[in-house]
Amino acid sequence: MNNLDYGIIGNCRSAALVSKEGSIDWCCLPQFDSPTVFGKLLDKKIGGSFGFKVDENYSITQRYLENTVILITTFSNGIDSFEIRDFMPRYHKGNGNYHSPPEFIRSIKHISGAPKFNIIYDPKLEYAKGETTSYIKDDFIVSLTTNEAFDSLFLYTDLDKNAVLNGSEITITTDHFFLVGYNEKLFVPNLKKALIEYERTKVYWLNWMERTPSYKRYNNYIARSAMTLKLLSYEKSGAILAAATTSLPETIGEVRNWDYRFCWIRDASMVVKVILELGHKNIAKRYLNFIINLISDKDEKLQIMYGINGEKKLTEEILDHLSGYENSNPVRIGNAAYKQKQNDIYGILMDVIHQFLINFKHDIENGEELWGITKGIVWVVNKHWEEPDKGIWEFRSEDQHFTFSKVLCWTAVDKAIKVAEMLGKKSKLSRWKLLEEKIREDIMKNAWSESAQAFTQAYHSDDLDASVLLMESYSFIDAKHPKFISTVKAIERELSNDGLLYRYKNKDDFGMPSSSFTICTFWFINSLYKIGEEQKAKKQFEKLLSYSNHLGLFSEDLDFKTKRLLGNFPQAYSHLALIETAINLSKTTEEEKIKDTLS
Repeated sequence: MNNLDYGIIGNCRSAALVSKEGSIDWCCLPQFDSPTVFGKLLDKKIGGSFGFKVDENYSITQRYLENTVILITTFSNGIDSFEIRDFMPRYHKGNGNYHSPPEFIRSIKHISGAPKFNIIYDPKLEYAKGETTSYIKDDFIVSLTTNEAFDSLFLYTDLDKNAVLNGSEITITTDHFFLVGYNEKLFVPNLKKALIEYERTKVYWLNWMERTPSYKRYNNYIARSAMTLKLLSYEKSGAILAAATTSLPETIGEVRNWDYRFCWIRDASMVVKVILELGHKNIAKRYLNFIINLISDKDEKLQIMYGINGEKKLTEEILDHLSGYENSNPVRIGNAAYKQKQNDIYGILMDVIHQFLINFKHDIENGEELWGITKGIVWVVNKHWEEPDKGIWEFRSEDQHFTFSKVLCWTAVDKAIKVAEMLGKKSKLSRWKLLEEKIREDIMKNAWSESAQAFTQAYHSDDLDASVLLMESYSFIDAKHPKFISTVKAIERELSNDGLLYRYKNKDDFGMPSSSFTICTFWFINSLYKIGEEQKAKKQFEKLLSYSNHLGLFSEDLDFKTKRLLGNFPQAYSHLALIETAINLSKTTEEEKIKDTLS
């Protein structure tokens, strides 16, 4: 069974995926949403890759250097062995600036013997649309394409360039390096410089992790997830990506293949809320500046998603020359969902603004802008909350009155009231409180189904939906409320399949979903914990963790039967929910409290 057995390296400018055999099969330069320079992930024949070929006597293992995103792939036949240390340079330059060039380094560490390998260096620029040709120059190998647009890529190495480009056998007895970059270097790289970049990058990540709290349980998973979320943040603008890839299918051979290299307000705001809990405030500050820059004119033009530099038009295009991951096509770039109306984003964003003000109450640089945004959000919610929308799952068919959207409209007003109280702005409170109560009454009346004994996907429906589990997380309803407990039980009966959850089981635009949306299972486990079923939650959580790949990474979806990872990768949604659930479950359980009391 093929799985997404990849590690991610990155530097908050771009990212690359490295297979467990040490092949770079996905990399976009100079930034996350640029065309691929290596895209084998989406077409094994023409996509392009950069790997190492060894004979069958070698075993290959892979791990991250602890508390960093430096990926180490070890090749050994018992006598001859070497390591590939993959990373994208990132470290402080001073004055709040970072060194994060559009390049990656592959440092070869000789361990023992005289290992032999062949290099597979096969860049295919611009999504492999045209021909890429590589030339050997005095200091580097340059790869060029002139199809539609000119593009180039540079490889520096201290190994024989002819042997690298021709794939000839290479024997090493000392350390070596590769640097692959989007730009020609002003100063020719060498091994010493590559090792300095390695040490500086290592120190950067060790320092970042030192500021991350440790937890009694699941700490390694929390740490890896936190670093993965950091990797999906785009430093230049403050945007946070949903995932590092495009068009990895939710189900093999089907058409649910989307480009996730964009900033969804919902996904990014949920990430920021979790990252704030871990104490990393700079990501939150940059993200809020990203939002402030997007909606500085106080009107209601907030889209559900943007390009990572704030682009508003994300035209969807199909690359029909690529066969797709495991022949699952179409391959899409861009995302037509940017045009959709989803009323929940206002509550999601308002929740983050509230969290931000709690964390920065003594250091509010943008207080006036945030108060302006708060007033604007309530105005928009008041005007539109009674209208149907596309919902959290972005149905491309007709709009409905989705329960989750209504709850998040309530959340927007609830958090706005709290922000107004924090800022001493009392003139609007009475009107806002009336609106909050009106929305609450509407939800309690129309979202509850007597026949299902649950809050359902949409008003006057019996279809269940995992998103309603978040009613408790956003403080709409208490975890011990009989209707919430009943909803959790109903969702378990109807949507759980061998411990994994469907988002919903009613047909959507593409038929019935046939894979589990990973974040939903985390939400469900969280809900079990909240209603008091702590041991059951812990057992299911540990089972779910076992479905991650060999490095503790999750994609968007899981196959119900095989448990293989599906969908875009690594997925911010999955990792933020993992952190939330792990933090909850790492708290002392009732059973342990009794033991502690007796001892």
